[in-house]
Amino acid sequence: MSQTVPSQGAAAARAQQGGQGKTILLVDDSDFERFTIRAAVEGLTNFRVCGEASNGAEAVKKAAELKPDLVVMDLAMPLMNGLEAATVLKNARPEVPIVMLTLYAHEVPESKSSAYGIDSVLSKVNGLAPLLACLKKLLGPAGSE
Repeated sequence: MSQTVPSQGAAAARAQQGGQGKTILLVDDSDFERFTIRAAVEGLTNFRVCGEASNGAEAVKKAAELKPDLVVMDLAMPLMNGLEAATVLKNARPEVPIVMLTLYAHEVPESKSSAYGIDSVLSKVNGLAPLLACLKKLLGPAGSE
């Protein structure tokens, strides 16, 4: 008998209702990158991926719908890049931290990132350990509940 996988909306509702941890929206145009980040994040018991988006325009829509506690977003994406999406997201929900995880971190200096409402810029080249440390810093420790 096969198991059904709950929808992303169900995961978000479960996280909000049951205190199942902080929710994160993943935004990257690469399916592989989103899968990899999701696997690493969900290894931390206090964090849950509530949704995914493959471009900035979709991220804006999903963030309004899912109301995540944090957004992890790529820079170079179709339709709306990460800087444009970050601006829209911060205007809608200024309390939500945005972490930019990109191959082009050198192109987003701190002065530029803060102007767009980005809380942290991390390079994909450095692997996922810096991202996980950043999530803990911005959302609190990922301990068992």
